[in-house]
Order: sequence, then C-alpha cells, then structure tokens
Amino acid sequence: MTDMEAGADRREVLVGAAATAALLASGGFGLAAEDVASVLKAIAAQHAASVKRLQDWIAFPSIAAEGRNTQEGAKYMAELAKDAGFQHVEVVPTSGVPGVFATLDAGAPITLGLYFMYDVKQFDLKEWSSPPLEGKLVPKPGFGTILVGRGATNQKGPEATFLAALHAMRAVGRKLPVNLVLVAEGEEEIGSPHFAEIVHRPDILAAMKKTVGVFMPSQSQGPTGSVEITLGAKGIIELELVSTGKRWGRGPTQDIHSSLKAAVDSPAWHLVEALQTLVSPDGNKVMVDGWYENVLPLTQHQKDLIAATARANPEADMMKQFHLSHWIDDLPYEQAMERLASQPTINIEGLVAGYTGPGGKTILPARAVAKLDCRLVPNQTRAEATAKLKTYLQKKGFGDLEVNVTGGYDPTETDENSTIIQAEVATYKALGHPPTMIPRGAGSWPGVVFTGPPLNLPAGHFGMGFGTGAHAPDEFLVVESTNPAIFGMDESTLAYVRFLHRVAGRSA
Repeated sequence: MTDMEAGADRREVLVGAAATAALLASGGFGLAAEDVASVLKAIAAQHAASVKRLQDWIAFPSIAAEGRNTQEGAKYMAELAKDAGFQHVEVVPTSGVPGVFATLDAGAPITLGLYFMYDVKQFDLKEWSSPPLEGKLVPKPGFGTILVGRGATNQKGPEATFLAALHAMRAVGRKLPVNLVLVAEGEEEIGSPHFAEIVHRPDILAAMKKTVGVFMPSQSQGPTGSVEITLGAKGIIELELVSTGKRWGRGPTQDIHSSLKAAVDSPAWHLVEALQTLVSPDGNKVMVDGWYENVLPLTQHQKDLIAATARANPEADMMKQFHLSHWIDDLPYEQAMERLASQPTINIEGLVAGYTGPGGKTILPARAVAKLDCRLVPNQTRAEATAKLKTYLQKKGFGDLEVNVTGGYDPTETDENSTIIQAEVATYKALGHPPTMIPRGAGSWPGVVFTGPPLNLPAGHFGMGFGTGAHAPDEFLVVESTNPAIFGMDESTLAYVRFLHRVAGRSA
C-alpha cells in the first residue's frame, strides 16, 4: 500500500462508525450524534478542496521583505475569510503594509480572538527539491504524504486547516459555538512593524476586548507525535548595521580597486570589527553594556516544565530535526533547553559587502551591511535593548554605523491557568495527547500586542499535526499521515472543531 492510499484509508476510518462512537463516548462535540457524523463526513468530502485551497495560497506568496504582493496578499486573505463565513471583512490600511480585520457573529455568548499571518520568508529555488510555490504532495517515509512549499507549516498550512474546519461546519449547516474576531497581517516575517496600528484602531480594539483570548493556528506535534504548549515567546528586534566610507569619513565613498587596500581603510573590516565587539569570541554571550540587567530568571516551576518537555522529546530527534550535532558549550540536553528559553541573543542573519557573484572581483567595497536579529526575554523591551545597542556602539567607536531598525516587539507571556490555555490542555487530553508546556518558545510572534496593554488578554497557539522547515528549504506539513502518532490535515481540522467547542465551555 502506498502512503497516499494509507492516508485515504485513514480518512475512511475517521468518518466511520468506530470513530464516531469513540468521539461520542468522550463527550463528542456538544452536538447530536448525527451532527457529529455529518461534520466528520464533511471534512473528508472537502479534503481535496482543502488541500487545493492551501496549494493556491502557497502559489500566491506575499513576502514583506521583498515588497512582493503586499497589497494583493491582504486582498487574498480577505477573500479567504469571506469564503470561510466571516460576515464583516475589510482590508485595513496602515502607515506601511495593510492587514485584515474580520468578524464572524455566530450568536454565541463567547467570542474568541484569532491571529493570522500570511506573509512568508524568501526562498532560493536552487535549494528546494520541490518547487516552493507548487505545494506538491510527495511521500515521506515515516510520515506519509506531505505537502512541500513555502508557508506549508509557517503559517499557511495550519491556518488553511483552521479555515477547513469553518468550511466543514458551514457545510453541515451548524453555527460555530463561538464568535470569532480575526486580525491578520502581512509583515510578521519582518518584525510586525505596523501590526499594532491594526489592533489599536478603536473599533478593532473594542472588538478584541470582547474576546476571552487570542489564538494562532499551529502544528504543535513533534516528530514523535508529542504535543507541546508554549506559554510565551521571545521578543525580537530586526535591524541592519551599515558601514560606509561616507559616514565613517575613512575609506572610499564608492567601490575601488582592491590593490589600494595597502593605503586605504576598509568599511567592510570596520563593520566586522564592530560585530566582534557585540559578543564574546564564541558568539554565545552578548557583551553590550547592561544587556542582561533586566533579564528575568526562570523559576523552578518553569525549569520543571522544560524538563518534562525534554523528556517527551528525545534529544536525538531534536538534533536530527534541526541538523545539529552539539549544543552550545556541549551542554547536557536539559540545560541547553533551559538556555534556549531563558537567554537573549544577538544573531547575524546575513553579511553583505562588495561582490558576491561567481569568481572573484578585486574591489575594496565602500559599503558593508550586517543583518541582525536580537531575541529578547522578559523583562527586556525592544526600546531598552535598541537604546543600549546604539549607546554601546557609540562608546566603542562605531557611532558612524547606521542602525536601521526595521521591526520588532517585546516578549510575550500567558498564564498557564488562563481560559485559552486550559482549553488547549483539555482538548489535547481528549485527543489522547496530553501536552507538555514550556515557558516560552525560542522564536517570536507579536503576541505582546494582545497580552500587553491595553488588551492584557491571554494568547497562545493551538493545533495538531506536524510540519517543519520554517524559513528553510523544503518546508512541509503532513497532509495524510501514516504515522499513528501524528495527525494529518483532516484529523487536525477535526481538532479545531473540538477546540472551539471546548473554548465555548462545552464537552469536547
């Protein structure tokens, strides 16, 4: 049997009498038995359309970093929301890239906030084994049939799966158990520089204040099927350091022949020297004055959560997933995971200077750029860290460097006892996948727009299924799973239906 055939068989089981009986035995959806069966059948019947919806979305990339389809991407997102049943949908202009605001009134007593991002990272066609915009379905041993494409797991795949849940409920004529307020942006991958403008528009802010919390669709399963809840995320600063002969007052103001280096200063080496001062020689400790003074240490409870998560996710699997052979300083696994959650960083994303094409070109560049990101932890702030970085560069003699901050936001945290997190826990348990928790993820998302003033709402991520390769070549998500521990797209769609009913306070 092929992986695709096995996936199809699994969908048949999903809609069969045994699956229905099991769901009803665990509380069902708060729906009548015939309605449960109808939802299951609708999900299976719409499988091809759901996959096609995701493939079409992947084929239309909105890439903020390149200014690609930024206006069109918002319109596309708005149409997806309309098709899924949102009654009020609008493209929201900002001082930068527009976003989307939508509401779905189901006449329910509870309203849930929903966050989407529809921009994706850049890609290099040469690095992909399958075209990044085609969303091809290919077999992957140990997983089943996967969909490969930019945005497959970050974040169009999980979001398209959630939309599939809305379509399934509409197909059987059932109202959602909660009202929805959606805010979506097309700049998350460059640090969400204008997202707060969308959320803080008075009418949108008023709508968000009615919600019990905000969630972002995600794929929370690891490669072994374990489920992890993140209670927060690091903040981020996206920036460029630019060294030029013109601002420095030394070196050339335009590229010159490299033979002149014997008598002429180099802006590129000037930038390299500046970068070396920012971190320890191994690059693992930030040396900027005062960088750690507001860092909030992990509590013992947070360390216990990390330890439990480490036990549920074997070290060998983690290293394989991220193509690693060592942790920093050869730390033991659990300590490395504590460091991952607790430590702020300054990272070089890219270095660009002079000629980078085939062969050599003997020049002395007049301009050099370092693209950096700084990850922040509680209680650091973007404003504080940016100011300290600029002051430090000035002190070290690099005040001539341009510091161009292009985006960023503060860290975010949510109480594990909040309504939305407890709904996640209860749903995962009902699905037979008791979750572990970590205090915060190593990555970033603009959750602080929700968890910080003036909203002060709980915010998190929910979703079953597995995918990986975010920001990397061959990004994928599992569409039809042959692994009994991992949910495919249809099963993950069903999980969203269950989650919405759990948030509504019904048995799920």
